[in-house]
This record gives sequence, structure tokens and C-alpha cells, in this order.
Amino acid sequence: MTPPDADAAPSELVHLDVTAGVATITLDSPGNRNALSAQLRRELLDRLERAIADETARVIVLSHTGSVFCSGMDLKETRGAGADQQGINEVPAILETVWSSPKPVVARVGGAARAGGVGLVAAADIAVAVDRATFAFTEVRLGLVPAVISVTVLPRLLPRAAHELFLTAEVFDAPRAAAIGLINASVPADELDAAVDRYVAALKLGAPAALAGTKEMLRAERPSSMREDFAQMQELSASYFAGPDGQEGMRAFAEKRSPSWVVPD
Repeated sequence: MTPPDADAAPSELVHLDVTAGVATITLDSPGNRNALSAQLRRELLDRLERAIADETARVIVLSHTGSVFCSGMDLKETRGAGADQQGINEVPAILETVWSSPKPVVARVGGAARAGGVGLVAAADIAVAVDRATFAFTEVRLGLVPAVISVTVLPRLLPRAAHELFLTAEVFDAPRAAAIGLINASVPADELDAAVDRYVAALKLGAPAALAGTKEMLRAERPSSMREDFAQMQELSASYFAGPDGQEGMRAFAEKRSPSWVVPD
């Protein structure tokens, strides 16, 4: 028997598949509860960048194998490392890439999420979870602070819920996650894929440039003056009305046909 090659590359932990305009990124490290190990972090960022660069991909779906969506940082790797060597230093790039992706990102949450995994869920534009999924910000019970993930989580959560859940580290379920704004929908397990598919189908009807522009608008800091806010939004709106996608969309509406950017499944 030939011994295994000690120098062989480890198996891929994050997969990318692009089909019918949908880039599906799958975390596939179930034995490690899809923890954010160095390899998984590296591959996840790479797959995200490839999906964003792929002109055939219109929507990105973030999914997983196993019973856990993502358990957060791989604590076995971070134990004993200095502050400048912590893997958490690489997480902002991942969360920012998901948050700022010009293409809509849908999180398909078929199991538990903890700490950094909740940050990933929050970074997505739309998140759907099975009703049995659980969530928790476990950091304080480990002597840590949920600092990095707060950048994506706090814009989603009701303030009272954020204070409670960040400070107590208590586990909460998917229905409550929906009630406080962390996810969009909590559904039975046998309806998860159908719910994700409905969101994906709706997103694919949007013009790519308009979707990117809308995401940028949603992320932008708004002026304190309503007059200035209206002026900026009027200028943005007019540019899209006069732009090629806006003109095509209005022509298609008048002609009772699908716009040119809608591709068949």
C-alpha cells in the first residue's frame, strides 16, 4: 500500500458552483462544524471573489453541508497565538466582501450559527433559516468581545436585543432571529430550499447594475438634512431613469415582455 503523501494539498473545504446565474458557495467542513479555520477562511474569501468576478453569476447563495452552518472561529488554531497572529484578523475581509458584494447574497442557514458564523449570516443581504436553527454570540463566555462581527450584526438587530444577546451569550432560535431582524425568514426544514429559491428567482429579475446601485444606496450614510438627502436621491434616481437599464426596463414594460437582463433558468 502506498502511504499518503504528507505534502498533498488538503481537501477543498469551500466549493463554488455557478449554474443558471446562481453562484452557490458551500462550506464543507462538517467534521469541524464549518469553523472558520485558516484553510476555510482562505478558500471562502477566494470563492467569494471568484463569484463576484464571474459575469454569468447574478446572485450568490452561501450554503453549507452538515448540521451546523458555521460555528465561528476555529479556537484550536487561535489558542496561544498573539494578537497580531490571530485568525480573526482575516475575518473583516470576508465579512466586508459579503456585505459590499455588488451581487445580492442569500444565506441558506440549515443549522446552528455561532459567533463569527452569525456575522456571516448578518452580512448577507437576505438570510433564510430552518426553524430549528439556533444562534448565539458566545464570545463573552470565552473571555472575548464580539467586536468584528458587530460591524455586520448591529445594523440588523434591534438595539435592545443586541444588548441582551451580546451580553448574556444566550442561545436563541430562528423565529426570534427573524423577529429581531437577524434573518428574513424562519421556515420548516422541508421548505428551506423552496424559500431560498423564491428569493433567488426574485433577485434574478432585477437588473444587475440596478441591484448593485440599490445595495450601494442601502449601505450609504444618509445626510442629516432631509433636503440634502432628497437632492442626492433625486440625482441617483434620475441617472437610473435615463440609463440604459432603466430605458430598457420601461420599454419592456410597455411592450409587455421581459427585460433583456432576465435569463431563463
